[in-house]
Amino acid sequence: MKVIYDPDTDILTLILREMSIEESDEISEGVIIDYGKDNKIVSIEMLDASENISEPQSFMYEIKGSKATA
Repeated sequence: MKVIYDPDTDILTLILREMSIEESDEISEGVIIDYGKDNKIVSIEMLDASENISEPQSFMYEIKGSKATA
């Protein structure tokens, strides 16, 4: 899994799987789900990320039982 924030376009992308995108659906304004050939989610994109996230250039993730930051 990879998280990419592009400050030039203000897009936050969460890549779940490295594969080609076959279809994309905008599930709500500015939130796009990308699907692979097998109809499984490949990535999630958030447009205008800085309007929805206080600090899109930093994030925290948690692994069950512990906390880690990146």
